[in-house]
Amino acid sequence: MQRSVSAELTATVTMPSELVLAIAVAEGLIREESLTITLDGAPIEASEVRAPHGGRLHVLDDVPPGRLAVSYQATVDGVAGIEPADELRRIEYTRPSRYCDSDKLMPVAQAHFEDLHGKELLDAVSSWVGAKLLYVPGSSKPIDGAVDTYLARQGVCRDYAHLVIALLRGLGVPARLAAVYAPGLKPMDFHAVAEAYLDGQWWVMDATTLAPRQTLLRIATGRDAADTAFLSTLRGSIVLTSLCVTAAADDLPGDDLTQLVALR
Repeated sequence: MQRSVSAELTATVTMPSELVLAIAVAEGLIREESLTITLDGAPIEASEVRAPHGGRLHVLDDVPPGRLAVSYQATVDGVAGIEPADELRRIEYTRPSRYCDSDKLMPVAQAHFEDLHGKELLDAVSSWVGAKLLYVPGSSKPIDGAVDTYLARQGVCRDYAHLVIALLRGLGVPARLAAVYAPGLKPMDFHAVAEAYLDGQWWVMDATTLAPRQTLLRIATGRDAADTAFLSTLRGSIVLTSLCVTAAADDLPGDDLTQLVALR
């Protein structure tokens, strides 16, 4: 499988800032890629920092006020290897986190899914979230967590993923969030999905069913959206003015939702 992706964004930096980009595809894949960053048309350099699960962050330190433009393209051949089991990560991803407040949703998870286990549980949680929520762009706020989504009954991809993760963690199942490029996604954008740990492996779960899981391409992975944002401001202030994401695959398979799929 060959996948081609790109991300183009512009922003106005209003005061000296430190920024972090998470737009590059994760390690472990053969690829051709380019990353160009300019401020008022002049090139600026970013330092690359390794993140968990093969993620690669690009840090821009002390960016002065001006117009920032970022252009990233990558072509990936083949699929990544299966990630080996990690006991520390399994523990970390079973605990509550900022946007996946599983301790608050534990009674809900137990009421709906207490008697289910293994793949049957994963299927049931994903189907339940997909059926109960409405996909409504702009309906959620950046600070909304899984409880907010559960009460609102609507959201976007990260809200679906947060609720799936929180419900699974509420039942003792390790779960995490992955930011991905998603060939076949409509409308095209960065995408967020959940991953659940079962039988020594992580399996991707996308309650939105908006893109084939087999084509998803990992960018960043973490406890929730706090660990995987495509653009973070550590210091200073910026205003995002445009964002364009593309993702295409030479083959868009049908997604058999009865099968477990690994994000590769």
